[in-house]
Amino acid sequence: MAAAKEQFPRRRLTAVAAILIAGLLTVLLTRPAETAVSFTPLSGLMTLKATAAEAVPYEVAIANPKPTLIEFYADWCTTCQAMSPTVAALHQQYAERLNFVMLDVDRPQWASQVSDYGASGVPQFTLLDSEQQVVKTWVGKVPKAVFKTVFDQILG
Repeated sequence: MAAAKEQFPRRRLTAVAAILIAGLLTVLLTRPAETAVSFTPLSGLMTLKATAAEAVPYEVAIANPKPTLIEFYADWCTTCQAMSPTVAALHQQYAERLNFVMLDVDRPQWASQVSDYGASGVPQFTLLDSEQQVVKTWVGKVPKAVFKTVFDQILG
């Protein structure tokens, strides 16, 4: 009987610890992408969708005199999702001087641009100068500092 009485507080302590751990995990996994310390597929997809919604339409970017960064992406692409916070931060910093365009390679309406710019992998980032000539193309994960160096050079 004494052994049974000893196990009851242990079980209660274990249950309380499990509830606390579950609560902590819930808070860490469901907080907004802006405050997340690490990348999760869901936060990356949410940021990718939000950035695409804020992007300059392709036709508008090509018609104005600002340099343009075109991102060829796909929602299912985990590298695209992982790059989305970087692209969002760059968009905030350079939006006044640089067009940010996002083209989903899975949408047939962009087939011509995918072909014209040779987008054979995603993400592909194609930087155009103010005359809409290709300056640089990157495929895959690109460090923010690399983008900033080239942007600063092209923007003077």
